[in-house]
Amino acid sequence: MSKKHNFSAGPCILPQEVFEKSAQAILDFNGIGLSILEISHRSKDFVPVMEEARAIVKRLLKLGDDYEVIYLGGGASLQFLMVPFNLMKAENGTAAYLDTGTWAANAIEEAKYLGQVDVVASSKDENYSFIPKNYTVGEGYDYFHCTSNNTIYGTQMKTFPDVPTSLVCDMSSDIFSRVLDFSKFDLIYAGAQKNMGPAGVTMVCVKKDILGKTGRNIPSYLDYSLHIKKESMFNTPPVFPVYATLLTLQNLENNGGIEAAEIRNGAKAKLLYGEIDRNPMFETFCKEEDRSVMNVSFKLTDESRKEEFDNAWKAAGINGLNGHRSLGGYRASLYNALPIESVQVLVDVMKSII
Repeated sequence: MSKKHNFSAGPCILPQEVFEKSAQAILDFNGIGLSILEISHRSKDFVPVMEEARAIVKRLLKLGDDYEVIYLGGGASLQFLMVPFNLMKAENGTAAYLDTGTWAANAIEEAKYLGQVDVVASSKDENYSFIPKNYTVGEGYDYFHCTSNNTIYGTQMKTFPDVPTSLVCDMSSDIFSRVLDFSKFDLIYAGAQKNMGPAGVTMVCVKKDILGKTGRNIPSYLDYSLHIKKESMFNTPPVFPVYATLLTLQNLENNGGIEAAEIRNGAKAKLLYGEIDRNPMFETFCKEEDRSVMNVSFKLTDESRKEEFDNAWKAAGINGLNGHRSLGGYRASLYNALPIESVQVLVDVMKSII
């Protein structure tokens, strides 16, 4: 069976090299006669994997020793709670949030368990069809939280505000996809399954000097400082997802890093958005200025053609194109590992729907 063109939003496409090396490691990891699935996380064979998986993040993001990288379970959803636990003061804690989509809204609700949350701006009233701008984050907040890319609605922050507090960002769906000044952020978290590895592990990159200032008693597993101290091995880590994530990041580094990925991703997005804008049968859900380079959410302008279009893209070997159940339509996720040839296949199908 030939490989399908995978536009799934997550778990997502990964480089073929990662599949091959991961498959071999499941059978025999580094020629030791054991599978990666059965070795001890504290063995001399796996500890270097964890060390390099942490180090390569800082190399790719161009961050120094003032940052630490940890790998955790629980997805970004656990980070919705861990962030306020670690950054919101125990007494009169307040945080500012930008509401740009479902996952941002979920983060807001979790933070409310631990203190006051002020939503400085929201696009909810217009079905999250744009990224709010011209808002102000005043003094006195323990941190400001935003979501860089909104997978459901196909919007992406193109710039980030200068704020008088710690800048926290959920980059789950566009981490490592474009060049940013990552030193601008005090804490970045990302579920791996969108753009950097398989489901089952979440990366957190945090500036060390923002921790330990809340006066809060933090449950052990929710304490970033403890995970840093234990080098991501406070409990048994998700060994295989960490290894596959390392392979993915090594592949990225060996193919020009984030700089080269940004160029490739821009070309893919230009090709697909170009067809959507040209073809009267399609339109996006969001404003053009806020279109995501990672997740292209779009719909038919004539729903009577849905069966025809669905049959056509499935026949072309395309997978994962259906939109999120809360929005409908279609969603093409253009993550780092997706080749532009797959985008061309989709565009050719769209051209046939006239």
